[in-house]
Amino acid sequence: MSTFRRFRLICTVASTAQIHMASRSKKVRDKVVLAYSGGLDTSVAIRWLQQKYDLEVIAVSINVGQPGDLQEAVDRAVEIGAVQAYAIDATDDFVKDYIGPSLKANALYMGTYPLATAIARPLIAKIMVDIAKKEGAKYIAHGCTAKGNDQVRFDVSIAALDPELKIIAPMREWVMTREDEIEYARQNDVPIKVKKECPYSTDENIWGRSCECGILEDAMAEPPKDAYEWTVDPEDAPDSPEYVDVHFRKGVPVGLDKKKRMPLTDIVKKLNQLGGEHGCGRVDHIEDRLVGIKSREIYECPAAVILINAHRDLEKMVLTKDLFSYKRGVEQRFSELAYDGLWFSPLAEALMAFVDKTQEFVEGTVRVKLYKGSATVVGRSSPHSLYDTGLATYADGDHFDHRSAEGFIYVWGLPLRTVAKAQKK
Repeated sequence: MSTFRRFRLICTVASTAQIHMASRSKKVRDKVVLAYSGGLDTSVAIRWLQQKYDLEVIAVSINVGQPGDLQEAVDRAVEIGAVQAYAIDATDDFVKDYIGPSLKANALYMGTYPLATAIARPLIAKIMVDIAKKEGAKYIAHGCTAKGNDQVRFDVSIAALDPELKIIAPMREWVMTREDEIEYARQNDVPIKVKKECPYSTDENIWGRSCECGILEDAMAEPPKDAYEWTVDPEDAPDSPEYVDVHFRKGVPVGLDKKKRMPLTDIVKKLNQLGGEHGCGRVDHIEDRLVGIKSREIYECPAAVILINAHRDLEKMVLTKDLFSYKRGVEQRFSELAYDGLWFSPLAEALMAFVDKTQEFVEGTVRVKLYKGSATVVGRSSPHSLYDTGLATYADGDHFDHRSAEGFIYVWGLPLRTVAKAQKK
């Protein structure tokens, strides 16, 4: 990441932060910046970090388009004992600097998953590192478990941005059930909101929602209706299709339908709504986790599926055959790097530069039909289209030189004829 981009993000963090301070002690202690969600795990972690490591806790809640009240979260963090708490709305940064590059790369892990959770982690890590530098903290803490991918994404991203920072992961150290955590909170006067335990483990941001655990761990079990929140069951979706025109410039969506200019954040939100109403964007697959475990994952990502389908189709119209084919390999490798927590690696940066070059002429409009769970491209146009009706047509107006076909086939097939003669018995 360039110095300019790093400075711009620091300015964004500083301008959007809502800071709450509470002096807890005159003793000079080291500081830890905690990625704070406001849930049970990270709420208990505030007190645990104070007790086990004798650290001043700075809680940071970051919005990347997920539901919830950040203000309430930071108020609770201070009440529990954080000496300072930040609430940061990073949604626009997430959309511009992480979703945008991923969309241009048609990023789908294992050809299926649009990487919603995966690409949010490097941004969160970047903000945490920025705040750690600003506050003079020596440690960063997060609530990831030892079996998931997110621990790797956080730890590796933090190390890539500032290798001097030390990382604490309470969920990898303590051995507590949910009931144990609730009892710990009661004994240590930690104010928490104990909700009815959800049978699933979920994560959300503006690019998608993930759902796992519970009955979903049975790979043969069809996901129950309550596993989904963003999308209606395709069987219950409207009986009439809905069409949406997506306008692109340099590979990035810039408008929908008659609105030729819209912020990308608004485009994603609108397509999440429209796609969800038609049951689009459901993903159910067996996924190879980085830690070596195969897991059954359920995702809902209407906007991601619609936009990736539309973007790839437009590329077919404007990219040459060899460039389109070569880019597919780059897309796969980029998706693996993003999934594996290597967003800030030199290879990822180089691949993004290549992808950006391929997008110079990816401009035009793609029409997508939303119907009963599908998002099907049914039309496309571009000022840089390589599709020539005069060459493609079989009707009047055909200006393809038919006489050239025989000579082309002779040259194209010459290597195979030579092999056949040489190896014939």
